Amino acid sequence: MTEIPEHLLKRSQARKGGGDAAAAAAAPATTPAVAASAAPAVAAAKAEVVPAGPPPPKPDIPVVAAYKARKKIPVWAMITLSILPLWLFMYVLALKPIAAKASGPLGEGLKVYSNCGSCHGAGGEGIGSAYAFTNGSVIATFPHIEDQLRWVKLGSAEYVSAGVQIPGDPNREGGPHIAGASGGVMPAAGKGLGLSDLEILEVVCHERYDLGGAEQGTEEFELWCSPEAPAYLALETGEATFDDVHTVIADKGIIEIGSVPLAGSSAEA
Repeated sequence: MTEIPEHLLKRSQARKGGGDAAAAAAAPATTPAVAASAAPAVAAAKAEVVPAGPPPPKPDIPVVAAYKARKKIPVWAMITLSILPLWLFMYVLALKPIAAKASGPLGEGLKVYSNCGSCHGAGGEGIGSAYAFTNGSVIATFPHIEDQLRWVKLGSAEYVSAGVQIPGDPNREGGPHIAGASGGVMPAAGKGLGLSDLEILEVVCHERYDLGGAEQGTEEFELWCSPEAPAYLALETGEATFDDVHTVIADKGIIEIGSVPLAGSSAEA
């Protein structure tokens, strides 16, 4: 083995000793750096503040607390209460009697009467020289419906021309009505107004029973003016006219109407 000179060994040891001293000197230098870098993190942790939660709500005053504790009206009850006015209206409406609409001669006669209302009044009260139907006046003048049917169909001019003065009851209380004496003219409903025998019957039924106040359900009403009246049905179907209805329904004692003026009959006839 070759022996290393002593001066080389010392130089090698000196070199090694210098390296260890440098490493030892470098180690303390890095420690403050680590400590310095950790200091801002600690400061940041201390600076971070956890936000506080919302403050607890204030207790309600007694009035509000009592209101919240009170039981509320259910929704179904509110709906029920809201429709009560409508229900009450429908209930009152249901209590009103439904007016029965007239049918047959009376119902149709009301329509035909539009030809007569301008003279005799909408309610049959009479206007000017035209006679009234109300308060039984028309029944007193014509106790038999056949005489009124003839008068309405032919009109006052034909009676005056034929010299027939009294178209109705000659014994009328308060005096008979004389054809043409009132100063007014009764137009011929047949030729002048163009009404059929059926329409004349309908309007006369309306004048006697609706406007004149005659009692329904009588023998005359059932024969002429009810919806099932034999004379009305005979005229409606064309089976009879005013000229022959007294023979078509021969067993009812109908007075001949005809197509010429005839003197009226008394109530006792």
